Amino acid sequence: MIVLLSENEMNAKEISQAIGIREKEVYDHLSHVARSLAAQRKKLIIHPSRCLSCGYVFEDRTRFTCPGRCPHCKRTHLQEPAYQVT
Repeated sequence: MIVLLSENEMNAKEISQAIGIREKEVYDHLSHVARSLAAQRKKLIIHPSRCLSCGYVFEDRTRFTCPGRCPHCKRTHLQEPAYQVT
C-alpha cells in the first residue's frame, strides 16, 4: 500500500481494487501506514473530502473515512478523500 501511494494519489476504493481487499479494511490499514511512515520520516497526506453540491471542503477532518453528509447544505453528494505518501 505504501508503494502504491508513493506513486499515485488514490482514494479508498481505488486502493481496495488495486490490492484486492474490502474498502472498509483499507481505512484500518491507513492508520497503520501513517504510523509506519512516521518512523521512516515520511508523511501520509490526506487530500480532504469536498461537497460536490456546495463546494465545502472538510479541511480539519482527521479521520480517514469519508464523512456522511455536508454540515453546510446537509447533502450527501461528497467526493471521497484521497491519500498520498510524500
